[in-house]
Amino acid sequence: MKVSEQLQTDIVIIGGGLGGCAAALSALQSGKNVVLTEETKWIGGQITSQGVPPDEHPWIEQFGATKNYQTFRKKIREYYLSNYPVKTKERMNNQFNPGNAIVSNISHEPRVALRVLYDMLSPYISSGRLTLLTEYKISKAESENDQVQSVTVQHSRTGNTYQLIGKYFLDATEMGDVLPLANVEYVIGAESQTATGEAHAPKEHQPFNMQAFTYCFAIDHIEGEDHTIEKPDQYEFWKNYQADFWPAKQLSWWGLVPHTLEPIEYSFFYEPERFSLWNYRRILDKDNFEPGTFQSDVTIVNWPQNDYWLGPIIDVTDEEKEQHIYNAKQLSLSLLYWMQTEAPCPDGGKGYPGIRLRKDILGTEDGLAMYPYIRESRRIKAQYTVKEQDISGEIDGKESATFFADSVGIGSYRLDLHPSTGLDTYIDISSHPFQIPLGSLLPVRVQNLLPACKNIGTTHITNGCYRLHPVEWNIGEVAGHLAAYCIDHEIIPHVVRNQDDKLTDFQSRLAKAGIELDWPKIHKI
Repeated sequence: MKVSEQLQTDIVIIGGGLGGCAAALSALQSGKNVVLTEETKWIGGQITSQGVPPDEHPWIEQFGATKNYQTFRKKIREYYLSNYPVKTKERMNNQFNPGNAIVSNISHEPRVALRVLYDMLSPYISSGRLTLLTEYKISKAESENDQVQSVTVQHSRTGNTYQLIGKYFLDATEMGDVLPLANVEYVIGAESQTATGEAHAPKEHQPFNMQAFTYCFAIDHIEGEDHTIEKPDQYEFWKNYQADFWPAKQLSWWGLVPHTLEPIEYSFFYEPERFSLWNYRRILDKDNFEPGTFQSDVTIVNWPQNDYWLGPIIDVTDEEKEQHIYNAKQLSLSLLYWMQTEAPCPDGGKGYPGIRLRKDILGTEDGLAMYPYIRESRRIKAQYTVKEQDISGEIDGKESATFFADSVGIGSYRLDLHPSTGLDTYIDISSHPFQIPLGSLLPVRVQNLLPACKNIGTTHITNGCYRLHPVEWNIGEVAGHLAAYCIDHEIIPHVVRNQDDKLTDFQSRLAKAGIELDWPKIHKI
C-alpha cells in the first residue's frame, strides 16, 4: 500500500461517531489540533449513520449529561424551530420532541443531528485546526515501546491513504478497530463468572457471544398507495425462522418483555393498552408541524424483529463478516416486505402496502442505514473494569452504584443486553445511576492510546448500559480532555489517575468544562 500523504497533529481520532465527535470537540476547545477520520460519509455514528434516535435516562433535561451534550440537544431543537413550520403550541414547549418517540425526549432525523455536529465543529474546520477525513478506514497501525507511532487510513472508494502521526491516538471506532492493529490488549464477548464474579456471566468465557447488531431503516406510511419492495432473496428463510427462546416467528408482531421474558404482542400503529412499534422510535410526528407539511409520520425500524444474532462480525474472517452483514440486511428488508405484504392487520386483512422505505432519511441506495447499529465492541483490558456488581440494582443491601474517586463522568441506563450471538435471550437488569471511572479509560500497558466510545473497560454485562448516547459522548469528551491534559503537562494518562494532585487537577478541569462527576441522590432504574 502506497501512502499518498503524511499528516502530523496533536491528537488523532479514528472514528467519527458520537464519542469521536465529542473527543474532537473537547480537544479542540482545549487548544489542540486534531485529525478526525470516519469510515462512512456521515459523522455521528449511532445517531446518524446507524439511524438510532437518542436513548437517554429520565432526568436528561435537568442533569446527567455534559454541557457539550446538552448544547447538542439544544441545537437540535433550535434547528427544527428555525427551519420547520412547527405548530405554535409546540414552539411554547421547551422540551419540544420532533418525533414524540416512546424511547426518547428528543427523537429526530439523522440528517439534523449531522448538521448540528458539523455546526459545532465548523469553526475548527474553517481555522484548519480540525482535519476531517470521511470515508477513510484504518488499515494499519505502528507501535513501539508501549506507544502508538502512527496509523494509516485508506479511502473506501479512491484507495488514497494517509499516514497519521500524533502525540495521542483515540479509538472511537464502532468496533474497536484500532486495538488489534495497534497491538492493544482487549477482550471480546462474554467473560466467565470466574473472571468477573458477575451473577449473569456465563460459566465459561464465550469470546464470540456478543449482542445482536441491527440494520435500521426509516419508513413512512401513505394510505392508498403501494410501495411494496422487491421480494428479498432470503425472505422465505426469515419468514420461517424462529429462535428457541423466541415466542413466535421472528417476522411477527410478537416479542419478549426484556426484564420478565414474558411474550408480548406489539401493535404496529397506536392502539390503546398496546405497545406501538410505530411510535417506538418515531423521528417525525406530523402532528407537531403545520397541516400539510408531512403526509405521514416517519419512524425508524430498530425493533426486536430485526435484531441479528446468528453470528458476530468482530474478529471473524472477512468472508464470515460479509455474510453476516448481508444476512442482517436481508433480515431488515424481509421484515419490511413482510409488513407490506403479510403482516396481520386489526381489520383481519394482511399487509400494509402503503409503507414506504425512506431511502433519503438515511442517505443510502438500499434504504438501510450506512452502518449497522453495533451494541458491543472490542473492549480494552483496562486499569479498572466495571462489573455488574458495581452498578446492578438487584444486589441486596446495595443502595447505590460503586463510588469511584477517579470519576470522570456519569450515566444511567438499565443493564440492557439484547439477544446475543450465543443464542442467549435478553439480560435486562435494573441499575443504579453510575459513574465512569478514569481507570476504565486506561489500557493496562499502552500509554498514548485511549478508548473514546463503548470500547472502554466494561464487561459484556456492563457494556449493556455504558453504550448509550449520552454516556458515549461523555466518554469521548473525557478522552479528548485527557489527551490534551497529558500533552500540556508532559505526562501519561496513568500518572493522572495514580497521583492525587494530578487527578484532582484533572477532575477540576472536567468540572469547569461542564462534566458532572457524581449524581444527586436518585433512584435506580
